[in-house]
Amino acid sequence: MRFPPRATRIGAAAALLSALLVGGTVTATPAAAAVGSICYSDLPSQAYTTLNLIAQGGPYPYSQDGGVFQNRERILPSRSTGYYHEYTVKTPGSSTRGARRIVTGQAHEEDYYTADHYASFDLVDHDC
Repeated sequence: MRFPPRATRIGAAAALLSALLVGGTVTATPAAAAVGSICYSDLPSQAYTTLNLIAQGGPYPYSQDGGVFQNRERILPSRSTGYYHEYTVKTPGSSTRGARRIVTGQAHEEDYYTADHYASFDLVDHDC
């Protein structure tokens, strides 16, 4: 199941307003702060190559591609082990895998892009 980033932000704003009105406290969850959205058309060109390889089932350029993503950072929604898988998005000029990845969930078009090695994620909006 995908949660639109806008709904998450509205929920966070409502919690803040409620806390201010009744004198409570506010705690932010990492997912609310770090999962945004990105239009498919705004992805770097190398991400299209990665998404096409995922759709085809490979072959992938790196042995780690297709491996289980553990979500240790707890930024993505909590799911059972094996729900998420990660794939490299090549970085031009980098001699290593670089920091860019696509992490897929099991839901249809549940693709997350990170350009900063899991510090933040954007859910790919395939409709724009």
